[in-house]
Amino acid sequence: MPEPAVSAVERSAISKVCWRLTPFIGLMFFINFLDRTAVSFAGPNGMTKDLGLNAAQFGFAAGIFFLGYILLEVPSNLALHKFGARRWLARIMVTWGIVALLFTWVSSVEGLYFLRFLLGVAEAGFFPGAILYLSLWVPARHRNKVLALFYVAQPLTIVIGAPFASALIGADGLMGLAGWRVMFFGVAVPAIVVGVIAWFYLVDKPADAKWLTAAERSWLTSELAKEEKAKGGSHNILATGALLNGRVWLLSFVYFGLIYGLYALAFFLPTIISGFEAQFGSKFSVMQKGFITAIPYLPAAFALVLWSRQAAKTGVKPWHVGLPALIGAVSIPVALYMNSPAATVAVITVTACAIFSALPNFWAIPARFLSGAGAAAGIALINTVGNVAGFAAPFITGWVKDATGSFQAAMLLVGGFMLLSAVLTLVVARQGESLGDRAAAPARSA
Repeated sequence: MPEPAVSAVERSAISKVCWRLTPFIGLMFFINFLDRTAVSFAGPNGMTKDLGLNAAQFGFAAGIFFLGYILLEVPSNLALHKFGARRWLARIMVTWGIVALLFTWVSSVEGLYFLRFLLGVAEAGFFPGAILYLSLWVPARHRNKVLALFYVAQPLTIVIGAPFASALIGADGLMGLAGWRVMFFGVAVPAIVVGVIAWFYLVDKPADAKWLTAAERSWLTSELAKEEKAKGGSHNILATGALLNGRVWLLSFVYFGLIYGLYALAFFLPTIISGFEAQFGSKFSVMQKGFITAIPYLPAAFALVLWSRQAAKTGVKPWHVGLPALIGAVSIPVALYMNSPAATVAVITVTACAIFSALPNFWAIPARFLSGAGAAAGIALINTVGNVAGFAAPFITGWVKDATGSFQAAMLLVGGFMLLSAVLTLVVARQGESLGDRAAAPARSA
């Protein structure tokens, strides 16, 4: 059956949202992910030595961020729903930028733990808030496309951020600081600046967007209202109901496995690359390590976009999340059994492509059956459970590495959690449900 024609108003409205809001929210996400993972660049480039950290301590420092994040995530997202995204997202960003700046002068293991925890508290609610915000601007049939454009910022954070962080580390002695301290300073300042800009740039809802025409505002407002009405009855889940909803919890555990893989890779890939010298006798400069760290993430950005486009043609199905999760489960432990740096990075690239292909399709799901405060609470809960993996992955990976002397066993465990995600998507499919609460109508190009 041919797709209904897309009206000129629909096409122009979605196009404006895609290019006016999504790149800016993506920039905020870029800075967000860079600030939370900056410790991964600092670790093997002087911080571990200067602060006397072993692998388990480094992993705990990386992971404790998520304990602070988890504590305030649901309340933060409910506050965003109450006070509006413009003010709340801007407030979050300026706050985390100030905390990130303090890493420049950290002088002890305990101080590092405290600042990482505080950074998590400061960032709490940003990611689910951004997902919720974008979901409130486009109808479901276009949401997959918008979220893919937003999510591409995450792999690009490493593509651009790894060489950028390496360049800052190379400025050793600037302002009388060690290179890794200069790096922390350099990645924190943009958060404060962009956070202030966000206060004036963002708009809370389509009805207030002066950059839309009257016809575009009317169409978006009408379409979004129809969707909210269609979610009535059992799908109009209140905040308390969302926290007890079985589907929300199932999606939470799917997300747990994906995030376990994402952060094991994000926090330890620079350390694994630094270990190539001892493992293979290969020597790389700080800048070369930065570029090698970036290699897996550029193909991942392309894979994310292409896989999301494929999902948009049919609506998100279980295999759009489950198949990438399965590929990641197999590839990530295999990578560390390769016999050269090139082969190792090539297989890690497959893992990165798999993880990032699954994530935006996953996040097209919850807003299809959650609305209002229920959407705020449900999306925050899913992200909270996922961020338990954000704490567990670096800490357990570091602990297992210390216990075994290598990363192989730790990566087998990562593969196991990603396999859990793949299996849970099959459980949903066997129940006769698509992950999208019955597959959405095919998304149409704007």
